This record gives sequence, structure tokens and C-alpha cells, in this order.
Amino acid sequence: MITNTTKRFLASLFITIGVLFKNRKTRKFTLIPLVIIVIGFLLPQKMIIPVAGATTSDWDDNSFWAYPWGSSITHKGIDIFKAKGTNVISSTYGIVVYTHEGGKGGKSVMVLGPKWRFHYYAHLDQIDAFAFKPLSPGTKLGTVGDTGNAVGKPPHLHYAITSPFPYWWLREPDVIQGNRKMFHLDPDVWLRE
Repeated sequence: MITNTTKRFLASLFITIGVLFKNRKTRKFTLIPLVIIVIGFLLPQKMIIPVAGATTSDWDDNSFWAYPWGSSITHKGIDIFKAKGTNVISSTYGIVVYTHEGGKGGKSVMVLGPKWRFHYYAHLDQIDAFAFKPLSPGTKLGTVGDTGNAVGKPPHLHYAITSPFPYWWLREPDVIQGNRKMFHLDPDVWLRE
């Protein structure tokens, strides 16, 4: 099933391709990257909740883009609350881009998944992944914790989905940081599909 979002993206992509392919010099340098990009968008994205045993009642479905939210200004993800040490699992197919210890996210993992979306798992107590590790839904990435700016708060997984390609129709100029919203997808919407 092709969603309206996918239809809009493909229409924009075909217009861009048409413009680029008018020039012969541009044609040979853009064909391969464009094919790779299109294939990435066509990969199916089946998602599961990224915390073992969690349900939709383990997070506040209004927490995405909540304001005010500390030094982040707005909350660009959802917090899935479970006991410390509960397994954090990959929500989709993908490849680990990096793992990190420090900063606001504490122990965190970034995964590149289908549709060129980056899945960010933060505040982990333990990391069980490494860069370039291939993943399928349910692969263990680590455990729920309270690291980074979650110290002193109930253990949870901060889960966010971002895209390097703007979803311009998601922009909300009248909302705090609303122009950035076109690069952030609401995990609550995707996990409930």
C-alpha cells in the first residue's frame, strides 16, 4: 500500500530527476546515486515497539514535539518507560550507524533503516551493538536505562525517528521549532500502524 506521503515524495523525486537528466553531463553523475536513493525509499518498513514487552500504554502519545522540554526546547521523540535492564530492540531492519556514550542521550545507538530514516535509541543502561551491525526487527541493541540527561528520572528509552530528506508538509511554522518538524517523524504514529 502506497501512502499519500510516499506519493508526494515520488512526485517530487520524478520532477527533480527530469530536471537533472536534461543535461548529459549531469546524467551520468546522478543516475547511480538516484537509483540508490529510490531503492532505499522503496524498502518496506515494518516496525515493532523498540522495548521488549512494551505496549502503546508505556508512553505518552502526546509527548512528541512537547514544549517546553529542557535544553532541547521541544521533545523530538517519545519516551518508552520500562524497568531498568529491559531489552531495547531494533524497531525495524537497518544497520547501526554509530554508538555513543555521553551528551544528552547518554548511552545511545543510531540506526539507518528503510526509507533513509534514522532511528535514535537513547538513555541506554548498556549497549549491545556496534557500528555497521546489520539488524532485523527485534535484534537486541542494549537495555533501558537513565543515562545522559535522564539521570534521576524513571528509566526509559528515548526513541526518535529523523530523516535527512525533508517532509515539507509536516512543517508547522506557527509552532516552536516547527520548521524542524519536517525532519522529525512522530514514532507514535509509525508504531501504531
